[in-house]
Amino acid sequence: MTGSLLVDNIGELVTNAPDGPGALGVRRNAALLVEDGLVAWVGPARDAPAADRRIDAGQAAVLPGFVDSHAHLVFAGDRAAEFAARMAGEPYTGGGIRTTVGATRAASDDELRDTVRRLRGEALRQGTTTIEIKSGYGLTVADEARSLRIAGEFSEDTTFLGAHVVPGEYADRPDDYVGLVCGPMLAAAAPYARWIDVFCERGAFDVDHARAILACGQAVGLGVRVHANQLGPGPGVRLGVELGAASVDHCTHLTDADVDALAATRVDCMCAEGGHTATVATLLPGAEFSTRSPYPDARRLLDAGVTVALATDCNPGSSYTSSMPFCVALAVREMRMTPAEAVWAATAGGAAALRRTDVGRLTPGARADLMILDAPSHLHLAYRPGVPLIRQVLHNGVPQ
Repeated sequence: MTGSLLVDNIGELVTNAPDGPGALGVRRNAALLVEDGLVAWVGPARDAPAADRRIDAGQAAVLPGFVDSHAHLVFAGDRAAEFAARMAGEPYTGGGIRTTVGATRAASDDELRDTVRRLRGEALRQGTTTIEIKSGYGLTVADEARSLRIAGEFSEDTTFLGAHVVPGEYADRPDDYVGLVCGPMLAAAAPYARWIDVFCERGAFDVDHARAILACGQAVGLGVRVHANQLGPGPGVRLGVELGAASVDHCTHLTDADVDALAATRVDCMCAEGGHTATVATLLPGAEFSTRSPYPDARRLLDAGVTVALATDCNPGSSYTSSMPFCVALAVREMRMTPAEAVWAATAGGAAALRRTDVGRLTPGARADLMILDAPSHLHLAYRPGVPLIRQVLHNGVPQ
């Protein structure tokens, strides 16, 4: 679809402009011009330029598309019985990952592709226009490479997570598995990945193994992400800061030293030129909801000056949701975030976690990824949980 597009009669436009009013850069009675898939102009509706086509927002709220910076979409199988057992009182340990590994290895490329397509479509209908997709359910050289190849058909942000857990065949030889991940597996996966990630947690990878794997990824040009401090206190957050990770994810159990280390990266970022350089704390409230675990203390992080993102952690075991609106509502209700903070974290915060400056905002030059709500304000995303409020989504300026 070519030509210009005007979205006007916007009651509330969330721009996330850093120099705009308030945290969200909200404009009232606004309009937005799209050209060649990018935002070309933003301003008062009364000053809107002419365009080839027009969408009348009807005084509804318009927001940047959600940026889901943590998702595991390449998998096969179902772990509903595991969820039911947790709801009956069994604790979450992360051990069910191996169940999904077996199903994923047995699935065909087309079966995996169909799952990613289905979940990507769900997310898009709920306003998610950018999504990161991890591997991590293959855990062989061939299966990790094909998982990332398939993920790359649906996302620019693909993450090699060969260090998700130690697979069963290496249970007694974790050092050998780390060698495989750092060697042949990384070599096969790196051409299809932008990022490398490690589950640095008890029952998964200790800090020495995690550091070695991440350093190998950095050496071949991959950016760093870390699953950290989900199941208990540990070294994952500070390892991520040490290595300049774009994001440390989960952050459920933090010490004062962890929070201080994250906050210090934000201060350093303020002095840097160019895009995002802070290590973002990405919070995944869907995981706590689905495992009946304590929620991260977002208020503590925000008050310390840490950059916070929200993401779904969409996966078949511990957070089988593709809904960013649901995560926004959980963040407000359970994690002491204000609605504005949660919306920023789910859009601009996710962009920061992916070190992207082209998404998560609606300012000239940004990608024209946006959603029109069936509501007058962003407040309704938390105020009306579970209600399908996304009226229309534009991705690269194209209505979906």
